[in-house]
Amino acid sequence: MKKLLKYLKNYKKELILGPFFKLLEAIFELIVPYVMAKIIDNGIANNDTSYILRMSGIIVLLGFCGLAFALTCQFLAARCAYGFGTELRTALYKHINSLSYSSIDKVGTASLVNRLTNDSNTVQNGVNMFIRLATRSPFLVIGAMVMAMRTDFKLSLIFLIVAVLTTIVIVTVMHKTVPMYRTTQKNLDRASLLTRENLEGTRVIRAFSRQKEEIEDFRKSVDDIAVSSIAVGRISSILNPFSFMIMNLGIVAILWFGGIRIDTGHLTQGELTKLVNYMTQILLALIVLANLIVTFTKAFASANRISEVFDIEPEKSDGKEKPSANSENILEFKNVSFAYETAGECSVKNVSFTLKRGEMLGIIGGTGSGKSTLANLIPCFYRQTEGEIFISGVKSDNYDLDELRKSVGVVPQKAVLFTGTVRDNMRWKKADATDEEIISALKTAQAWEFVSRMPDGLDTGISQGGKNLSGGQKQRISIARAIVGNPDIIILDDSTSALDYATDLALRKSLKKDMPDTTVIMISQRTTSLKEADKIIVMDDGETVGIGTHDELVESCDIYREIYKSQMNEKEGS
Repeated sequence: MKKLLKYLKNYKKELILGPFFKLLEAIFELIVPYVMAKIIDNGIANNDTSYILRMSGIIVLLGFCGLAFALTCQFLAARCAYGFGTELRTALYKHINSLSYSSIDKVGTASLVNRLTNDSNTVQNGVNMFIRLATRSPFLVIGAMVMAMRTDFKLSLIFLIVAVLTTIVIVTVMHKTVPMYRTTQKNLDRASLLTRENLEGTRVIRAFSRQKEEIEDFRKSVDDIAVSSIAVGRISSILNPFSFMIMNLGIVAILWFGGIRIDTGHLTQGELTKLVNYMTQILLALIVLANLIVTFTKAFASANRISEVFDIEPEKSDGKEKPSANSENILEFKNVSFAYETAGECSVKNVSFTLKRGEMLGIIGGTGSGKSTLANLIPCFYRQTEGEIFISGVKSDNYDLDELRKSVGVVPQKAVLFTGTVRDNMRWKKADATDEEIISALKTAQAWEFVSRMPDGLDTGISQGGKNLSGGQKQRISIARAIVGNPDIIILDDSTSALDYATDLALRKSLKKDMPDTTVIMISQRTTSLKEADKIIVMDDGETVGIGTHDELVESCDIYREIYKSQMNEKEGS
């Protein structure tokens, strides 16, 4: 929780004045029993109506003043809490975007979303409750005890015993529930993950008629949330009954012993009423404090989960180098290996190759052979665990990541478009790209033909995830987006799979014609897409089992030859 306090630095005024006004409200509330005692002892006892009305007016005035102070505190608490929540979420979102692929994979997308939304709201609510009640409740308890001691020291010992017993109950419950709230949050992460997967994969679920199984999995997940929440609720439910029981027994003791002290002349009826009122105030304050403890317990659990994300080191970007056009070799791998953190074996093993500027590199292999992992090492989405990678003659570790990624255009396997217009999506790589640059990139990617036919052209809206476009259209716009700004390297990670052969061929010809100095790295399952590549790498179980041109590999590499023949008819394969 301490690590998150820095987001309160812009709200020091609210953080100080809010509790101050709540303190004033508590002071006025403590004065009320004193005034009531005066009404009973002086007004009612002497049948003095004017005194009763005058003192009753004071009680009403105290009530209005307390209301004004309370509303002021509420306003300041809201400003502080929601301002804190906004800054916290902004900083957390910024930090998440600075994390490496490995870190995000480790925590999980669903958990990150839950921490960014649910956990940050819980911490924000904790700050709000702290300003509104954390000062008032303890002050009321302490103030009521002090006032009771001034009234009758012997009877005030009952207050002390009651406060100690109630505190023991609160601390015990808090000690039990803090770990349980963490478990509940983890169960929420699991439910969020299932929800995300099911909503994104709804077509696949229906295609395989898996609705019942997925509903059952989700039901089990929410049952786990219910079980953990009920367990916490059962323990937390002890607070109110035990607190009320202790307090009511305390009131009984005060009435019992107070009656005796009235008979002996040590106490007046008004003072006994005052003591009962102070005991009631302590009761209500401790109940509020008990519920406040529950809120703080949740807030601390959520704050720890958020702090865990902040504790993850952001992606390293210590390098100062920028891509240069002086080196003949645009890309060089020297004995490069890579293993995911959660995997025991390397996904890429001892890969070495050199690629000149303007050449085309094809990467082919079976599913899970390490093709995409190899490509992700180039823009440093993942860092190699062994070996060295040189881009334009400079080690990739020495590059400024932003500068490196500006020079590399990446088109992932799954075409991802964002809500907005075609123009908005095309300007992701280059924010100030002109319409001429955008249209040129669309033409190269074979996308201008269908974009130009759209009613609004570049201003055509794209729905979430590009659901109003076909698979081939999404892929072509994604390719065009990577082309804008003429990067030095373009990585096409199986991003032409939805294109027909004619469009695929036209795309490759356009890339060669329109961008002769750009190096193209194409991952594909089609040997026809890679036939014209200057160099082809054949991957199998993370290793390179063949490097060469199409003709060389057909002769020398069994795996490539099998892939090629399986895709050709007998005449083409002979």
